[in-house]
Amino acid sequence: MTERSRTEYSIVNIAASMGGYALNIILSFICRIVFAHQLSADYLGVNGLFGNILSMLSLTELGIGTAMIYALYRPVAQKDEKKIASYMRVYGTAYKAIGCVVGILGLALIPVLKFIINEPPNIHENIYFLYVLFLFSTASSYFFSYRCSIFMANQRNYIVVAMNYMVVIVQNIAQIIALVLTHNYIVYLVLQVVFTFLSNALISRKAVKDYPYITDKEAPKLEKAEIWDLVKNIKALTVTKLSGILVNNTDNIVITYFKGLIATGLVSNYALLINMLTSLVTQVFTSITASVGNLNAVGDEEQKYSIFNTLNLANFWIYGWVFVGIIVLVNDVIAFCFGKNYIMPETIPIILAINFYMLGMQNIVGIYKSTMGLFKYGQYILLSTAVLNLIGDVVLGKQYGILGIFVATAVARLFTNTWYEPYVIYKHGFKRKFKEYILKYAWFAISLIIATIATYMLCKLVKMTLFVQIIIKGIICILVPNLIFIAMMHRMPEFKALLELVQRVLQKIKGLLHIA
Repeated sequence: MTERSRTEYSIVNIAASMGGYALNIILSFICRIVFAHQLSADYLGVNGLFGNILSMLSLTELGIGTAMIYALYRPVAQKDEKKIASYMRVYGTAYKAIGCVVGILGLALIPVLKFIINEPPNIHENIYFLYVLFLFSTASSYFFSYRCSIFMANQRNYIVVAMNYMVVIVQNIAQIIALVLTHNYIVYLVLQVVFTFLSNALISRKAVKDYPYITDKEAPKLEKAEIWDLVKNIKALTVTKLSGILVNNTDNIVITYFKGLIATGLVSNYALLINMLTSLVTQVFTSITASVGNLNAVGDEEQKYSIFNTLNLANFWIYGWVFVGIIVLVNDVIAFCFGKNYIMPETIPIILAINFYMLGMQNIVGIYKSTMGLFKYGQYILLSTAVLNLIGDVVLGKQYGILGIFVATAVARLFTNTWYEPYVIYKHGFKRKFKEYILKYAWFAISLIIATIATYMLCKLVKMTLFVQIIIKGIICILVPNLIFIAMMHRMPEFKALLELVQRVLQKIKGLLHIA
């Protein structure tokens, strides 16, 4: 198998992610539009609610995946096939058990559904049968998905991404056809279950083909010290994962309880657009995680810190740019694609954009924390994020409805992991003063506020037909924020480093294309 540099692996991973995502996002969005026109808003609410509930059940994964990939970085770098096989055997056993637990817990939650859904939805199908289909899709994936980790540890996540997108693209086409021909939600869901199962099975088969030694039943058992390290990391990640799930995956449940499934359906359209944007940006940074892990395993401290600053600036640039676009454009896009009846007050896109930005700015911090193995730090303060969010959801949700629920999420993040996560990697990872990060974060925030106000004021002047209005505002969103960011950042050392990185990447791309 051809060995590549970290930069080359990152380029291939990003190319695969972005290439597949471009087509996938278009088809997924078309599928959503067809869904909204062929089925009622209650079905959108069911989709959003069950998606949140089953995301919460993924807590049973307990952070095993993240801990296992971290554990694999060193043996992969050392090409220790026996040790890799030992870890994969533990990983496989754990994930199969998790799949069973998810299924059992999911079935146990069926009686609770009637307390969450106060008013029966206006749908033809049995709500419990729909939930079981969602549950089967989630639980069954654990029996295959663990083998993805071998690709990630080897900096070959592009394999997983490419195969996933190929299956999902076919799935979306099949679902669009099914909705148009049958107008049947069960057919739509069955197709989702079948293709999810197929995707995981294909990736598992590819992993065994490329790395046959991972199925070695004669591989030695892990040493006690290695098992203990895994247990400590999993314990820390369990709390982290719990807080993340309670913060990120409870809003639809609370909205359904206070406002009903139709309100959840309206919000889910905004969530769809923002999740698409989040996924698009995440493709880039997820694609470099293994390369950062390799760097943190073998690189020197100065190199680690320098690359962190460069990546953090790139992270701000992308998330800040998208933040502006959400505030300025999202209501117009919703009106154009779904109709004006699906538009929500302007305050909703603003608070959703704030949450998007706050979560996104943790991106590089999270990558470094996980690849440095700093799992044990901050686990309980993250749990306090979840507690604050739940209290805020109830108090502010009851008083201010949907806006209050999203404000609660922003406030909970602001007072906890927004500052504590970077503090951890500065103190325990880089051994540097946290003040350096705070000053840069503040400068980023000032730049973003200026860019947002300038773009918003210019876009307010645009009064045309909806389609033309979206195009003109889009052009303004492309030009204004980027020009302001350049003006505000061009003197920073990491800005110059980012330009040099872009130039090196372009040269590598030319080389890879020449080889191809």
